[in-house]
Amino acid sequence: MSPSARTPLAVVIVTYAAGQVIEDCLRSLGPALADAGPARIIVVDNASADDTVDRVRQWGAGVELIETGSNGGFAAGVNAGVAAAAGCDVLVLNADIRMSPGSVVKLRRALDVEGTGIAVPRLVDAEGVLHFSLRRRPSVLRTFGEAVLGGHRAGRYAPLGELVTKTDVYRHPCTVAWATGAAWLISRDCLDELGPLDERYFLYSEETEYMLRAGERGFAIRYEPSAIAVHLGGEQASSIPLASLATTNRVRLHRERFGPLRGRMMWLAAVLNEVIRGVVRRGASGRLHRAGARALLTMPQWPARPDRPPPPSGYVCFSAQDWWYHNRAHSDFQLMRRVAAQRRVLIVNSIGMRMPLPGRSTHPLRRVVRKLRSVAKFVRRPLPGFYVMSPLPLPLYGSRFGRWASAVLVRTQVRVVCRALGLRTPVIMVTIPTAWDVVRPLRRRALVYNRSDRHSAFPESDRAVMETMERGLLESADHVLYVSSALLAEEREFTGDRAHFLDHGVDLDHFRRVPAERQPADLRAIPGPRVGFFGALDDFVVDFDLLERVARDLPEVSLVLIGDATGPMDRLTRHPNVHWLGFRSYERIPAYGSGFDVAIMPWLDNSWIRHANPIKLKEYLALGLPVVSTDFAQLEGYADRVRVAKNGESFVEAIRATLSDGGPMNSEKLRASVSDADWAARAAELMTLVEVRGH
Repeated sequence: MSPSARTPLAVVIVTYAAGQVIEDCLRSLGPALADAGPARIIVVDNASADDTVDRVRQWGAGVELIETGSNGGFAAGVNAGVAAAAGCDVLVLNADIRMSPGSVVKLRRALDVEGTGIAVPRLVDAEGVLHFSLRRRPSVLRTFGEAVLGGHRAGRYAPLGELVTKTDVYRHPCTVAWATGAAWLISRDCLDELGPLDERYFLYSEETEYMLRAGERGFAIRYEPSAIAVHLGGEQASSIPLASLATTNRVRLHRERFGPLRGRMMWLAAVLNEVIRGVVRRGASGRLHRAGARALLTMPQWPARPDRPPPPSGYVCFSAQDWWYHNRAHSDFQLMRRVAAQRRVLIVNSIGMRMPLPGRSTHPLRRVVRKLRSVAKFVRRPLPGFYVMSPLPLPLYGSRFGRWASAVLVRTQVRVVCRALGLRTPVIMVTIPTAWDVVRPLRRRALVYNRSDRHSAFPESDRAVMETMERGLLESADHVLYVSSALLAEEREFTGDRAHFLDHGVDLDHFRRVPAERQPADLRAIPGPRVGFFGALDDFVVDFDLLERVARDLPEVSLVLIGDATGPMDRLTRHPNVHWLGFRSYERIPAYGSGFDVAIMPWLDNSWIRHANPIKLKEYLALGLPVVSTDFAQLEGYADRVRVAKNGESFVEAIRATLSDGGPMNSEKLRASVSDADWAARAAELMTLVEVRGH
């Protein structure tokens, strides 16, 4: 049995005013699905004004109908269908597609080829004439080539044309950069990796962006000529609004992928193409191209949509951490990494809460040097669509003038970078309160306060100053996100209905158990059983007295500690069974965690922890590790999975019991318990809140 045959299949058909064609599309699916296994058929209707919905309802059993209630565009319809088809490979169809008998099983076999994420059929018109549906990667040169030579002529030469117009290519299976999105089968692995389609384009370019993104993530787009679909199509060729939208979205796509400068070059090439054809051609064709030129000259940042305001130009996140030096598992980094799949993201590394000084801070010199190294990087792009900047601050938080001067300096730097990246009206997310003075006057689409911790409880901060900044954010933010139910309840009087609980997620693909033979050599050299902790060993969060008690009371156990430390580690490492391995990169953490027999969360009982929701818990569970933890409010929903200790004695006894019986659940059940908590779902929830429900 092939891999795709073992994965359930769903057919998602997006409709808008498709009453004249939807029944023929549905009628073709019976023969088309022969030998392809059972399949769900889901019709997603984008508020059709004709009789589309009535015709689908009259079709009878076997067809599921989703009414979105608004015309959100093709991508929004596909996303709604995919969301309803959890765990399935998804065949996306336009309503004007007629799949030929046996075509779906051929696409599924194409999907079985190793490395394939998307399979597309051969498209023909109603008379059986080939549609040129395969595309090369969009480029400025190819757009200029099409402007000078014409699309079909330029398509004969790979460097000069995006459209593949050599008929020989269409006779054999091959891989392509992207293909017409009238019919395409997407694997579940690809869907899970990429997340939703980008809805900003509204119509046209959504499948282009998605397939290009799939290729960048290592998924091939495979063309299968033996699978044939009849595509009636033709609306774009005669509709001025749709043709103009396709033209302007081509420029928007290039701008989002490569930045404003290359986006402007693509714009020039597109204008040249439309002007030449608008002058040379007569009749309806000439009118289409002249309208396209006008649309390019007046194009807004994003096309207007009938169901919601234009999307934000991107997201700017003022983080409480430093991307270059801290654990990248922090919520703001994880959320923004997923948002970057659809929106341009700028991370502003932490601007700090207080100047590190001897006697007040641990390792002050190292922290200052580390910050200066980060500032020296200024702006970098570690991931596609994801930029990180480290502004130079003035760490003068105790003085009103110092805070004002620092805010002006940082704000100026952020404005320059935002302008360079085209972030005109971004959503601004603030995780660290000291960013409030910077953010206050910045132009924005919305302000989101990511209330991940009570920073005024941080021992090195100026409590009065920090509380003032926290209060300003709580009262001014459009949305306040909480990971702590207790903190949300305490601050409800300041936030009202602007408060939202957004639980932490987990990177399920990253936190997978690694076999013993692939675990790091330094870990394998440590004798078992191993009781382990990974993460920051901060002395204001981690109970060092408790760790020392574990080391002392369980001499037969190896206590493995992984992470940068701000506390005095010599008090622990003097015990022969304590193994402090220091900092390890985020990429290597799952391999280390896989070697733990018991994972621990030894927190202090303080205000910080009482209002916290450590991401570490879900990471431990995703690795299938039994967990022993000190008590804190957000553990309430994990009583069936985590052993909770009220004091040092019971913490040690809980470790003993877990080493003896393996814990309350086996490894597979522990991982399954967080299977619905992927960060991609959390990011989608955030974007829906800010961009849809927030307006």
